[in-house]
Amino acid sequence: MDKIVFRLLALVGFFFASLWAVNQVNWMEMFGVKENISSTEQKIGELFWEFYSKNNEEVFEDDIVLPMDSLLSKICTSNGINREEINFHIINKNEVNAFALPNRHLVIYTGLIAQVKNEAELSGVIGHEIAHIEMDHVMKKLVKEIGLAVVITMTSGNGNSQVLIESLKTLTSSAYDRSLEEDADLKSADYLMEADIDPMPFADFLYTLGGENAEMEEYMSWISTHPYSKERAEEIIHYCQDKIYQKESVLDSTSWKQLKKAVEEL
Repeated sequence: MDKIVFRLLALVGFFFASLWAVNQVNWMEMFGVKENISSTEQKIGELFWEFYSKNNEEVFEDDIVLPMDSLLSKICTSNGINREEINFHIINKNEVNAFALPNRHLVIYTGLIAQVKNEAELSGVIGHEIAHIEMDHVMKKLVKEIGLAVVITMTSGNGNSQVLIESLKTLTSSAYDRSLEEDADLKSADYLMEADIDPMPFADFLYTLGGENAEMEEYMSWISTHPYSKERAEEIIHYCQDKIYQKESVLDSTSWKQLKKAVEEL
C-alpha cells in the first residue's frame, strides 16, 4: 500500500514538474507563431487594399487630407500610437461609413465627414476604428467569419476572387461582436480624453445613429456595422462622467469649415 501511495505521489510530482517546465518555454517564440500571424495579416491586408483601391476612388486633395491627418495624428501622438504605421485612406463615397482592414488600414468615407456635426464626433469615429486596429479586432473578426484556413489559403495565392469579395464585405459592412464594439467605444473615449478631445459628441453621434427618423437612410452603412448604438452611447456617457479631461479643438473653425466645404464640392 505504501509503495502505491509513494508511486502515486511521485507521478503527481512528475506531472507538476513537467507542467512547470513546459510553462517556462515560450512556445509562441520557439515556433515563430507571432511572426507568422503578423506576416499573414500583412499579406492579406495588402491583398485586400489592392483589390479595394482598384474599385474605389481615394481622395488626395490637401484641403481634405491635411485636416483629417491632423485629427488622426493628434489621437495617435497623445496615446503613444505610431501614426506612420496607420495606413489612412479617405474614399470619395456618399455612404456614411468607416472601417478598418488588416495590416492597419483605416478607411473613412467622405459621406461620413459630410454628416458629422463637429470634429469631436469625427474624432470619436477615428478613435473607434483605431481601437479595432490596436486591439486586434480586425483579424479576430476575419478568422471567426471565414476561418483561419481560408485566410492562409488566400495569402498563399490559392484563393479566388469571390472569397476575397465576401471577406471584404465582412469587414466593411457587417458588425463586430457587441462586446468588441463596446470595447472599441470605450477605448476611443480613452483616446479622446487623453488627446483633450471631448468624447460626449461621439456618444451623441452614436445615439443619433440609434434614432428612428427619415434621416436614418443616410446612416445605413454605419447602422449595419454598429448596432445597439443607443445603449453604447449611454455606456460611453456613464464611463466618462467621473473622468477629468480637457476639451480643446484640434482644428480652428476656419479649417473645419474648409474641410466640410471641400468634401461637399467633391
